[in-house]
Amino acid sequence: MSATEWFQARLRSGEKSGEKSAAKVPVAPEGAARGAPRTAAKPSMRSTAERLQATLRKADEALSPRALRRVLMALQAVIDPRVSEVEGGRRAHAIAREYAAATPEERRDYWALMSEHFAADPHKLKSARDQHQAAVGTPDEGQAELRLRRALVSPRMRLLQRFAVEPEGMRFLVDLRAELLPFLKSDKRLIALDAELEHLFSTWFDVAFLELRRIDWHSPASLIEKLIRYEAVHDIKSWTDVKNRLDDSDRRCYGFFHPRLPNEPLIFVEVALVDRISDGITPLLDEAAVPIQPAKATTAIFYSISNTQNGLRGVSFGDSLIKRVVETLQEELPRLKTFATLSPIPGFRNWLARNAAELLPRLDEKREAELGRLVGSLPPTAERLLAAVEAPATLDAKSPLRQWLLQAAAEYLGHTLVDGTPADPVARFHLGNGARVERLNWAGDPSPKGLKQSYGLMVNYLYDLKRLDKHRAWIAEGKVAVSGDVESLFFKKG
Repeated sequence: MSATEWFQARLRSGEKSGEKSAAKVPVAPEGAARGAPRTAAKPSMRSTAERLQATLRKADEALSPRALRRVLMALQAVIDPRVSEVEGGRRAHAIAREYAAATPEERRDYWALMSEHFAADPHKLKSARDQHQAAVGTPDEGQAELRLRRALVSPRMRLLQRFAVEPEGMRFLVDLRAELLPFLKSDKRLIALDAELEHLFSTWFDVAFLELRRIDWHSPASLIEKLIRYEAVHDIKSWTDVKNRLDDSDRRCYGFFHPRLPNEPLIFVEVALVDRISDGITPLLDEAAVPIQPAKATTAIFYSISNTQNGLRGVSFGDSLIKRVVETLQEELPRLKTFATLSPIPGFRNWLARNAAELLPRLDEKREAELGRLVGSLPPTAERLLAAVEAPATLDAKSPLRQWLLQAAAEYLGHTLVDGTPADPVARFHLGNGARVERLNWAGDPSPKGLKQSYGLMVNYLYDLKRLDKHRAWIAEGKVAVSGDVESLFFKKG
């Protein structure tokens, strides 16, 4: 059933039951959003090894020692060397069903067992490492490396691979990791389990195994419902809104799909076909706007990119998505020459609240005096400046306060690095892909969310296809690629 057919059926159903005929965005069933963490108690003070030897369960423990031993035996049976991979997968599937019925606290015990009882053999690992170190530079180095690699493959890795044998196994593992991630800081035992899941996902979800698909209004209704649920940048408010994003001739939406997660987009990007780089989100989401003919468009604007699976955190395929979409659009529309984003700056307001005082010494005397007069303090203070920009819509184009806010945003995007990478998460993504900071847009997002994140500012990242590798090399060296317009906003002092 297409979205149109489903939508019409819902309308007819609503009219018959006396409901209003206006369609509403469907509410996701409880627990349907992938990766929504469950609340769970703190881990037991005893290790699972201690609990397995015990007779009675303590108050802070979910599974009894007897139940814990039963689960451990079931997990060990999955990787029994005497059984085939198919039989191991069947046994793993049975465990997955029990896990699905377990409480959050009981699931923590499953994680603990996988973490503590399926590690690589430390003696074999040490022996293989010593042999490899001794063989470096000799004809036996290759064979020693092979033995080391085999020693590094833990029983836990083989266990996780068996879970993936059954068709539903991939979904199980992705959801398991999504549940596990919030507890890594409080339970260090889980780090190895998480690392091996991420390693496997990096292989299983390599872009070579992903399918790029266009999503439009005629896609299955269940898929469009997922887009509504997963949209992370600009909330979809109604069926008219989603239809505008998918059905207009100058709009496109593409997603990456994996064969083991059918009709489940891993990441999707929404694109507007326009005749210039957009400076605000409101016109792009305007349902009454007159669409332009795609053949006349010269610019593709990526205005929303959403990851959908928390369990795949750390697995990067966003850069490949953009490259594939660019190739697809160029093949369909040869007149497209410019590829850019219209992006939020989600970390800017919080960063400015912490760093405004440090920016003040970098003002020149003239700007310092102008700002001081406006806020009633010479020299101006961080507190008064931040209070004065709380209503950015009231600041006209020549306002020194508006200019100061733009300068601060340029500093944040162009100069602020954390551990050698851009502080802003969206900037980190696009600059890491080789884009450059092209332009800051005042009042680009006047929504409450936009004002809360960045005083309404938005930014364009330009994907200059001939300079992507050069810009990627710069960011690896801690240098951010910016346009001349953005560079001109940097504070001159300091």
